[in-house]
Amino acid sequence: MTAADRIADFVAALPLKPGMRVLEIGCGPGVAARLVAARIGPGMVLGIDRSARAISQAQARSTTEIAAGLLRLRHVAVEDLRLQPEDAPFDLAFAMRVGTLDGRHPELAEQALARIAAALTPTAKLFIDGGNPLLEIALHRMT
Repeated sequence: MTAADRIADFVAALPLKPGMRVLEIGCGPGVAARLVAARIGPGMVLGIDRSARAISQAQARSTTEIAAGLLRLRHVAVEDLRLQPEDAPFDLAFAMRVGTLDGRHPELAEQALARIAAALTPTAKLFIDGGNPLLEIALHRMT
């Protein structure tokens, strides 16, 4: 299976609906973000990445989605994520091959999960790769 196939299968399995606000953590060059934007109609995807180079690549490859208001990109690490004044909470979050969430950088996981939970609606879910093809990560929210 190619990387493109793996990404397409992962996105196809996400419980997306038109109009959703979706957060992609570790968007890289924006392949999954563009696929999600195509599925959520009048919704919006925010792709974040700790790599300025990845954000530049995503911007260059996503001009149509950005111009249509379907995709925004932000250079920020997930453990530093904070909603901006113009942001509304997100309905769903996902990440593929993000070390902070898949066990490669456990020292950052707790802070990252807290930041993600704070950026989501109370009923939103977080999915990562590692399942078949999805794995839902439980978010502990402050009440």
